[in-house]
Amino acid sequence: MAHKKAGGSSRNGRDTAGRRLGVKKFGGEAVVAGNIIVRQRGTKWKPGQNVGLGRDHTIYALIDGKVAFQRKAEGRVHVSVTPLPGKTTQDEVSRSG
Repeated sequence: MAHKKAGGSSRNGRDTAGRRLGVKKFGGEAVVAGNIIVRQRGTKWKPGQNVGLGRDHTIYALIDGKVAFQRKAEGRVHVSVTPLPGKTTQDEVSRSG
């Protein structure tokens, strides 16, 4: 009886590297302006106050402060940065200038 050798070893055995997505700074952690808070595909987390949204949906801090995650009425989690006490926010800086 003829048998075919079990094949495929040369066609298998490759994979792409992980994309390192997810939360980089957790709730309550201090961040400085420009720090990446969340890397994501699509908007799993939505941007809140004092954060920016990159074109690849990365959420990053616009001011120095602490990270806060809030669950809103629509069921989505919004990521914000609360300013540190005694620090001025970007809005206050732009109004005074």
